[in-house]
Amino acid sequence: MSRPGRVADYFAAEPMRVSAWLRLPLIGLIVLLGSDPNIQMWHNGVYYGVLAVYTVSAVLWVAIAVRGQVPQWVAPAATSVDIAAVVMLCLASGAGNTELLPVFFLLPVSVAFQERPMITAVLGIVTAAAYFGILVYYMADGNWDRIPDDEYLTWAALLWLTVFTTGMCFVLRRRSERVGQLLRTREQLVLESMRADERHNREVAERLHDGPLQNLLAARLQIEEVLERQPDPVLQAVHSSLRETAAELRGAVSSLHPQVLAELGLTAAIRELGRQYAARCAGDVVAELEEVGSPPAQPLVYRAAKELLTNAVKHGRAKNIRVQLTRDGELLTLVVVDDGAGFDPRDLVISVADGHIGLASLTVPIEAAGGEVAIASAPGSGTRVSVTVPADMAA
Repeated sequence: MSRPGRVADYFAAEPMRVSAWLRLPLIGLIVLLGSDPNIQMWHNGVYYGVLAVYTVSAVLWVAIAVRGQVPQWVAPAATSVDIAAVVMLCLASGAGNTELLPVFFLLPVSVAFQERPMITAVLGIVTAAAYFGILVYYMADGNWDRIPDDEYLTWAALLWLTVFTTGMCFVLRRRSERVGQLLRTREQLVLESMRADERHNREVAERLHDGPLQNLLAARLQIEEVLERQPDPVLQAVHSSLRETAAELRGAVSSLHPQVLAELGLTAAIRELGRQYAARCAGDVVAELEEVGSPPAQPLVYRAAKELLTNAVKHGRAKNIRVQLTRDGELLTLVVVDDGAGFDPRDLVISVADGHIGLASLTVPIEAAGGEVAIASAPGSGTRVSVTVPADMAA
């Protein structure tokens, strides 16, 4: 992906980032307008004090927006600070506010980036009405006839801006809903495809186990009986070949439908899975596993462990992985922590939209089974994924 595309995805992943960065140059413009010597402030100290506090809060919003996933309360809080700052600056500027209000009242409308058209419309209308009311109070001293014609144009521009941003917000919200619907449809297709693959793999594994593998094992036993009576180098070579072939076929059967999962339960299956991935990543896989038996949800948890270990080794290039399995009443919890490259969890939706469904193949069936997946990661800081599912939920 090109650099402009990465920048676009960076801002699109968190709309709060857009208004956070745009707030800073706007404050710079306010400073320039307020330094006009023709403007007589009601109280310079209060004006610049409020502006300083507002600047600090703007830097804080940027810091929150760039660190990681933005909490839901941040966007409404930022808009509230915007409105409070506008009101205080208008009061402190006194009669000079007519030069500043066109800038002050543009900022609260940035709530459009929150995809809430009704709130955007209400804030835009209120700010436009407040602008006109302060004009009447300060400039015209209550007499509408003394208001210059160009101020009516400014007021009309604010109303137009309200209509424009509300319309933009409405379009963005509808498109987001459509994209969300398409993603949900895609997730359902992924889920159905995984279930079909699971059924097919189980059938193939059973056929291989009951047919070719059993035939190989029977032939090996017959050769062993012959070798016990009469050693023969040729038969010994055939026996070794049959043993290697049977081991490879057993591994293929286990990969399609792990027998250890069916025979020994989830704990033993994940422990064996950890050994396999430890050899693959040439690192350390620490397994801290409780004995949880063979609950109905064990195929789902096993697939989750396999997917998470694959991601840690293949994409994260982790060297140290810790796998935990616990059971608390009716809930099974699988936790996989690695020291790999990490990633931004907000990019998951973009990855699914681009066709990378690895993590979707993990989250979709788990959420469909009534469970949840919690991901904590950051570029360069490794990844921690927690999977919780009802133990009695059939996968």
